[in-house]
Amino acid sequence: MLRPGSSRKYGNMGAMKTTIEIPDVLFRRAKSKAAERGQTLKEFVSEALQEKLASRRGTTRSGEPEWMQGFGRLRHLHKETMRIEQRIRQAFEVVEPEDRA
Repeated sequence: MLRPGSSRKYGNMGAMKTTIEIPDVLFRRAKSKAAERGQTLKEFVSEALQEKLASRRGTTRSGEPEWMQGFGRLRHLHKETMRIEQRIRQAFEVVEPEDRA
């Protein structure tokens, strides 16, 4: 049974407390950067997560730089590329009479 004023599971949450495990070096860098910006670590991490989730980079494959996003996007042209390359090879296989020595 729900207590008066409470909500169903995952509904109307204001803030969530959680524990995450991150490398010490990353923690120190984040804490330092937050202090430089006059923010609490909580504010800094929340802002960083919001930016990451909102950015295009958030949809790239893990660990890939942004410039690699386009790789593989032209895969649908592979057959056409092969067809064109075959025609070029065929054209260059023919030796014109004036080029024969």
